[in-house]
Amino acid sequence: MNYPSLKNSDSKTRPSLLSRARLRDEAAWQELVALYGPLIAYWCRRCGLSSHATADCIQDVFTTVSRSLHSFRPHRDTGSFRGWLWTIAGSRIKDSKRRDGRHVSPQGGSKAHHELEQIADFDSIPTEEPSSSVAIHELLGRAMDQVRCEFEPKTWEIFLRTVVDQIPTAGVAMQFSITPAAVRQVRCRVLRRLREQLGDLEPSEPEA
Repeated sequence: MNYPSLKNSDSKTRPSLLSRARLRDEAAWQELVALYGPLIAYWCRRCGLSSHATADCIQDVFTTVSRSLHSFRPHRDTGSFRGWLWTIAGSRIKDSKRRDGRHVSPQGGSKAHHELEQIADFDSIPTEEPSSSVAIHELLGRAMDQVRCEFEPKTWEIFLRTVVDQIPTAGVAMQFSITPAAVRQVRCRVLRRLREQLGDLEPSEPEA
């Protein structure tokens, strides 16, 4: 039986993205920013920040992450990395609104008053991350793009068929002339790697 395999035997024990970022690995930080930067920008826009304020907020968020990442460990009881990131982003968004509020002129009639109310409306910033299904889908797509090169083309195709296209396991097994168990193995392996890339699983952490 020929099981689909990873290109490199070391891929299973490759340090996670967050592990490498904690070590100040420049490439890891570039991946992290590319992965989560667009989502943070989406959050900022949803909360009413301007494009300029959004750019500043993204920088502030990653500055905070760089100082605090050592304290975060993904675990089902402590929440996801995305949730932790939103906690930081929500705080930085409030900071941005406070700064903008201090720069709004009290003159200008009802329009200026309305703008001031919009800036100071912290209740409009949700407790839970304001991510749409589209934003999450795009995040997963970026994670998939980042890890795809680690897998053999056949392995990746099997993953796409069973997870993305949602073809039944038996059908995928028949298409690739492998057992259903091999299909499930591929699915679990790639999903685990994606969880590592997204910051929700350390390589040494067992699956739930």
